[in-house]
Amino acid sequence: MGKKRSDDLPYEKFLQKGAESLTDAELLAILLRTGPVPGPDAPKAHLDCPALALAEQVLALPRGAKNGLAGLPSLSPAQLKRIRGIGEVKAVRLCCVAELARRLSLSCRTQMPAFPDPASAAAYCRPLFEGDGGGVERVILLLLDAKGRLIHERVLSIGTVNSAPVSPREVFLQALKYQAVHFILLHNHPSQDVSPSREDAEITERLAGLGNLMQLTLLDHIIVGGTNYFSFREAGLL
Repeated sequence: MGKKRSDDLPYEKFLQKGAESLTDAELLAILLRTGPVPGPDAPKAHLDCPALALAEQVLALPRGAKNGLAGLPSLSPAQLKRIRGIGEVKAVRLCCVAELARRLSLSCRTQMPAFPDPASAAAYCRPLFEGDGGGVERVILLLLDAKGRLIHERVLSIGTVNSAPVSPREVFLQALKYQAVHFILLHNHPSQDVSPSREDAEITERLAGLGNLMQLTLLDHIIVGGTNYFSFREAGLL
């Protein structure tokens, strides 16, 4: 019987025990398939499976606030190709897998929900904020009907690492287009510090005032940072 290739080890584990038995690095190793031969001083697991060593290097890459698998969507092909053994094909494959995972998370929401509290709205929008790894600010508008059910969601703007413009005109054009009764505004802080800025407070007050004139209620303005959030309504500022 021929000897199995060393890079087949995670693959064999998958066949014997299933995908849930694999570590993050082992899952990536199956996607990468091969890796450069490690040096003689490398751990035995790396000697047995060079692709596993390569996968662990990917997971160890610095990527700001997120580490490990959660930070994979923020890595560009150019960053991945800095690792010896990852060329264009492997880099593109990993980036596509990260994007597929993000889209799957979005598509699993089979019905348009209501948002009984700020935490539910923040949780709903997190995948939208993480489209590029969460490295820039995005502004998201949730349009709701009279019963508070979601009619439409829209990314209003994509900004920089510490700012994103909000156009009141665009907010109300979208609200009128979809015949919304209520709306929620959300934006993210890549720094994960969810403290509102003076500009955040000013745009909240302005949108609430304009909404009242147009019989459209701003239910909340929520700032999301990682797993944390700040709600203007919960804080008594709306």
